[in-house]
This record gives sequence, C-alpha cells and structure tokens, in this order.
Amino acid sequence: MTPKRGWLALLADFEARGEPCVLVTVADEQGSTPRDAGTKMLVGRTEQHLTIGGGHLEYRAVEIARELLAAGSRQPRLERFSLAASLGQCCGGVTTLLFEPLLAQDVPVIVFGAGHVARALVPLLAGLPCAVRWVDSRPQEFPDPLPAGVEKIVTDEPVDEIARMPAGAYYIVMTHNHPLDLELTDAILARGDHGYFGLIGSKTKWAKFRHRLTARGHGAERLATVRCPLGLPEVQGKLPLEIAIAVAGEVIAHYGRQAQQADTPLRLVTATPS
Repeated sequence: MTPKRGWLALLADFEARGEPCVLVTVADEQGSTPRDAGTKMLVGRTEQHLTIGGGHLEYRAVEIARELLAAGSRQPRLERFSLAASLGQCCGGVTTLLFEPLLAQDVPVIVFGAGHVARALVPLLAGLPCAVRWVDSRPQEFPDPLPAGVEKIVTDEPVDEIARMPAGAYYIVMTHNHPLDLELTDAILARGDHGYFGLIGSKTKWAKFRHRLTARGHGAERLATVRCPLGLPEVQGKLPLEIAIAVAGEVIAHYGRQAQQADTPLRLVTATPS
C-alpha cells in the first residue's frame, strides 16, 4: 500500500519538476462545512492532490486555481463561499479559501536571435532568476559552451516556439531578419499574454512595424505593450554589451514591479450564486 503523502512532500515534487501550482487552504469555516480550517489541496495545470471536501466547492476551487495558473498570477486570493447559496451543497455553512499561486521561481524568458547583442545579453539573463530559451536557425552563432542553465533551440520555424511558452513569459526579439521580427511580433501579440515584450530596433523600424501590425488587426492598446526601442533609456551606448545591459536592466525592473504588485494586501471576494 502506497503511504499517504503530505502537502509539503507533494509541493516539493512540483518544485523539483519546475511546475507551477496553487496551494488552496481552508482559511476559515463557519457552520457545517466539508473540512476544517487548515485543510490543504494542491492544484497543478493537469493534476490535483489532496482534497478540501469534494463536491461543488472543490470543483470551483480547482477551476479558480487553474484560472490563476493560466493568467500567470502571483497574487494570493481570498474567497468566501456560502455553500448552500452559491454552490448548492447540503451543508449550509460558509467556507473561506486562500489561493496561493506558487509559480516557478525563474522568470521564463525566450530570446530570438543569436547575434552580437543576444550573445552579450543571454549570459546576463542566465545570471538572473530567469529560465532562458535561446532560439536561432544558425547553430554556428551560439557560443560553446552555452551559459549555464540556458536551453538552446535551433529551428527553421522559430515562430512555433511561441506556442510552447507559458502565460506571462518574457519575449525578446533581436534576429538578423526584419521580416522574421515582424512575424514573431505578430504571433506574440496575437497570443496576447506576454509578461514583457522587447523588440530590438529604432523608432523608425517600430513605426513601420506598427503600421503593418495595425493592418493585421492589432489595436493601439496591444501595440503599446511592445518596448521598441527596448532597454532602459538611461543606459546609453551602441556597443553590444551596453545595449545588453540596458535590456537586462529593463527586464529586472519589470519583474521587480510584478513582485511588488504581488505583495498587495489580500482582498476578500464573496462568491455569488450562479
């Protein structure tokens, strides 16, 4: 008989695989409820461990947890459920659940292009809390050895890699091919869930791209999420390393702001009858 495993051991499994999950905890219970305060459940994208009592409450909790994972949210959520009124369960108490997204510690970053600037940038990103995927069609452009922890992807279809990235991923486009840059930008914007998107180039390049992307149906609000020229404007210089430092600084500033937003106070949400 397989021994029952606690939530800490199960959480360690998620962390070892680099898989995000949501820890769901019964934070408070009033009246007749399926489980006592402190009961926990772990929800991944495709798996679920432990239970908070089953029924409609658990179904809705799993649904909320996977919504948080799909959105790449890092902010905890507190929600109160009136079991009879909102979920139709026979126990008529009130349960408050705490949802804590536990995402991979490293920010997923994909860099398209292995030119001079990318070769200066990727080692900087590899030294940060970033999980870096590096994409180019030219194997000879990658350094040997690669920076530790960087995944090299040699492909003639770089646009296909966009679909393989998680929600909230960071995209940096700096290939040697302007038409490819445009196709990558189109696909990233069409997906619409990037955490950061930087495109190398001048204001003139971006003006041309913006006109073409508008014709493809991308609105002004979506286009405004693109950083082009990319990098901290305070960091001047045209050397590859100078540009790379400016881009790495912007990435650091961006994930730093996201972490601050995740530290905002919890807001209690009361479920309403469906």
